[in-house]
Amino acid sequence: MSLGAPELDAATADAIAGEVGRASKHALAAGTPCPNCATPLVGPWCHHCGQKGEKYNRSIWHLAAEAFEGLTHFDGRIWQTIPRLFVRPGQLTRDYLDGHRAAQIPPFRLFLIVLVLVFFAGGLSFGHGKPGDTNVGVKFATPEQAAQMLQKRADMSADDKADLDEAMTQLGKVQKGYSSNAYVRERVEHSVKNPEAFKLAMEEWGHRFAILMLPISAAMLTAIFVFKRGVYVFDHLIFSMHSLSFQGLLLTTIFFTSLMSGWFWWLIVLSPIHLFFHMRTAYRISRFGTLIRMWLLAWGSSIAVGFLLLALVIVGAITAR
Repeated sequence: MSLGAPELDAATADAIAGEVGRASKHALAAGTPCPNCATPLVGPWCHHCGQKGEKYNRSIWHLAAEAFEGLTHFDGRIWQTIPRLFVRPGQLTRDYLDGHRAAQIPPFRLFLIVLVLVFFAGGLSFGHGKPGDTNVGVKFATPEQAAQMLQKRADMSADDKADLDEAMTQLGKVQKGYSSNAYVRERVEHSVKNPEAFKLAMEEWGHRFAILMLPISAAMLTAIFVFKRGVYVFDHLIFSMHSLSFQGLLLTTIFFTSLMSGWFWWLIVLSPIHLFFHMRTAYRISRFGTLIRMWLLAWGSSIAVGFLLLALVIVGAITAR
């Protein structure tokens, strides 16, 4: 049976072969009654009811090893994809575009997995506060908390007083700036009074807005390479998935390591270096052409990210409950 696309057929065949191999390894002996319908087994699966012919009363270590085996087999290609994404990103993209796809994980699946990791690591990193760190408490204080802090202002240090005054000034500017629109003012005030609800709304919509970077990146690359022959929108989508996946893995690494030390934020310098080699190899262009296109991509990306963040804040404030 064909699914109509070579890559889907290959993925299906790979999954079926792996499943048959795992089932055969733990199958009951031929002729044993099926645990579900008692039909004598002639293979790994019961030909009558379709249930696997396996015994599940195994040790916890056996089950853990089996789960790990299943995980590494299901995404076994990830162990070939991730190292190449770091050290030979351009060749990884080039191989996929040239049709050598069986050995690497599908780019969109990789992108979605990395997206989940980024938000998970980011939540841990930004939610991590050091004991005695007054800046975090002041900047995200509700009006009621701020009022209580004002009453205790006399006991604060000079730095804490300055932080509190700045926070109250910014809060006043926000409320004053939106006073002309009753609905917007109401939503802003609600978000200020309920920072947790606002944070949850931002996280919920953040995943969806992050996915928008994929078509935006592909659109910008299409414009940047408009005069290069033999390059199509599909090529830009694959490049964007691989590039954004690396950037996401880099951010994930920084988020996790920054829990130990803020020094690890210097790893961000790897981002443009990786992009240079990735773009130059994948598109087969000169050094100068790569640098020009990188500058254009960075300029366009900064504008796009700015608009996305603004839209995310607005949507977060409107949907916060």
